[in-house]
Amino acid sequence: MNSTGKTLMSAGLLSIGFLVPGLAAAPADPGREPPAPSDGFAATPTGALPAGTTGGAGAASARTVTVGSRAELIAALKYPDATPKVLYVKGLIDANVDDANAPLNCRDYARPDPATGELFNLHAYAAMYDPAGPWGRKPPFGGQENARLASAAAQENRVHILVPPNTSIVGLGTDATLVGAWLDIRPLRTEGNAPMNVIVRNLAFEDAADCFPEWSPDDGPTGNWNSQYDAISVRNATHVWIDHNRFADVRTRDETQPVIFNHKLQVHDGLVDITNESDFVTVSWNHFTAHDKTMLIGNSDGAVADRGKLRVTLHHNWFDGVGQRAPRVRYGQVHVYDNLYRADLNTNYHSSWGVGIESRIYAENNWFDLSASYGPMEVIDGKKGTQITAVGNCWRSGERCVPTDFVAAWNARFDPDLSPDAGWRPTLYASGGAADPVTDVKARVLAEAGPARPKK
Repeated sequence: MNSTGKTLMSAGLLSIGFLVPGLAAAPADPGREPPAPSDGFAATPTGALPAGTTGGAGAASARTVTVGSRAELIAALKYPDATPKVLYVKGLIDANVDDANAPLNCRDYARPDPATGELFNLHAYAAMYDPAGPWGRKPPFGGQENARLASAAAQENRVHILVPPNTSIVGLGTDATLVGAWLDIRPLRTEGNAPMNVIVRNLAFEDAADCFPEWSPDDGPTGNWNSQYDAISVRNATHVWIDHNRFADVRTRDETQPVIFNHKLQVHDGLVDITNESDFVTVSWNHFTAHDKTMLIGNSDGAVADRGKLRVTLHHNWFDGVGQRAPRVRYGQVHVYDNLYRADLNTNYHSSWGVGIESRIYAENNWFDLSASYGPMEVIDGKKGTQITAVGNCWRSGERCVPTDFVAAWNARFDPDLSPDAGWRPTLYASGGAADPVTDVKARVLAEAGPARPKK
């Protein structure tokens, strides 16, 4: 092996396909590797990006940097500078730190109500806005709500990291991790979309947790807690490739949160959410674990500007002990193929494919390895959608994965029936021609999904 090959092997990059077969033809800089020409919607050429998604492939040597702290990461991104750039992440970067890189916790972000000077306190907040008390079902305002808003703004100022166009962010080695960070891939404008051309690979994302979630008394029949941060948000953005990452709640697990107003405090939002007219996105070879609301594609029923957009490919991802939204789709044209879904009795499993308004999911050759406590009728969740194609998928029974028609299972149990035709057929596959045989999916995903690191 030549010196380049040895260097990249020690960095843990060979095993996840950063190099094409034959080291002599391999790119010297793995941060400059684009998706294969047929690797989902992110590879689609457009007028703005005739080569499809390339990230920071054109970066000058001065814009190819290694970062190891929050301050270095933000300085290297230089949002909204669109100059091509490649950022290598080394080691663990905690977003919840001050300017001297000293750790911050939720108490450090607490701010006062400007009118009274009283610091935010969750117990005081719960006492003030208890829907069972005099406050009732009115939305919170004044007092502790003002303190919560100020506190939330203080945390967002630290953890919200905007990613500019023409950027690749790539983890080095076996321990590249972003803790508490919210990567927001979006242009300056908040209408329409723009060719962001961003690649994120080989990273672990942990604990994007909101210290100050919002109580929404009118969310559902009895209200709900709602949090702010995703691990990655893709908004108003086109051409994004999210590949070989791991997403997990490690220190901030949902089951450890207190129950307030008869609802578990929700400090997590999505892991990867794709909304606001985004388009041409591929999410591949990622490991999503220990989370509830995993992936939202399309953010509201009223977002009619999403029509004709939200073209997303999900392939060879491992959805491991996640509760729901894998994905949950509104309006989007989404190809979901060769993914592995696993849920045991410890998983608060709700569903996998959320069929939202005007969604067009094409679900192909996915392997479901779920506890016998769940049934095939639970895979789909009807969310005002009317159609979904589901072909070649299987459900584990004993040691076999049995071909299963999940649309028929839904229709036999729930009304109204879903049409089994999403109205389109995919043509873009990572292998260039077709999905992997479903019999190969479990072993391949277990072996290769997530960053280049040993599986525990």
